[in-house]
Amino acid sequence: MRFFFPAHWIFEASAYFLGFRLYLRQRQREGDPLPFDQRMWIIAAAAAGAAIGSKLLFWAVDPVATTQHWHDPVYLMGGKTIVGGLIGGWIAVEWTKRRLGVTRSTGDLLAIPLAVGIAIGRVGCFFAGLGDHTYGLPTNLPWGVDFGDGIRRHPTQLYEILWLGLLVLWLRRFRPRPHREGDLFKGFMVGYMGFRLFADFLKPGVPLAGLTALQWAALATLFYYRCDLPVLLRG
Repeated sequence: MRFFFPAHWIFEASAYFLGFRLYLRQRQREGDPLPFDQRMWIIAAAAAGAAIGSKLLFWAVDPVATTQHWHDPVYLMGGKTIVGGLIGGWIAVEWTKRRLGVTRSTGDLLAIPLAVGIAIGRVGCFFAGLGDHTYGLPTNLPWGVDFGDGIRRHPTQLYEILWLGLLVLWLRRFRPRPHREGDLFKGFMVGYMGFRLFADFLKPGVPLAGLTALQWAALATLFYYRCDLPVLLRG
């Protein structure tokens, strides 16, 4: 399967645009617990933290390759990870909130837009094929996809799109119910990180003590939210 149009760039740009438009729509409809200036600081912090986190975890995915290409700017700047971006953005937001004196949870408005944006971006990953390095391990299952090298592989990008669709449905169902402020964002993080913890067993990777760096990061996030799991599961 080969495509000769810039699918990855088109769908990634669409993910940012549509995700942000969805956020603005929800903010207008539901209101925002933060004043505009504080919200803009938090969005800026999330963007910067996501950029840094996505790179750091990408470099940790294959430490040997990173060491070998440490002086190659194309390699160093060419990859990123959604897991690292989410964790980095989250840490940056929490740090910024402390600096601003914000004590309220601020992520609920972003939960559904993030899920939708990631799903759209994964369409571009699917069309990008082998060059994107998001494909799965070889499989004999009937829905295996040949990304251009003659080997049928798990279309893990499509698995993620399907899961994110289900996660959006759950978030929409959970949103109108009585819940604590911040539970919507926590539900998104738990749902996404839980998926990545298990789905990445279907992807090639460099394991460390049985898990890849991405899986360890996802597991650490789930451990952080362990006390919130009973409330979220009841939703």
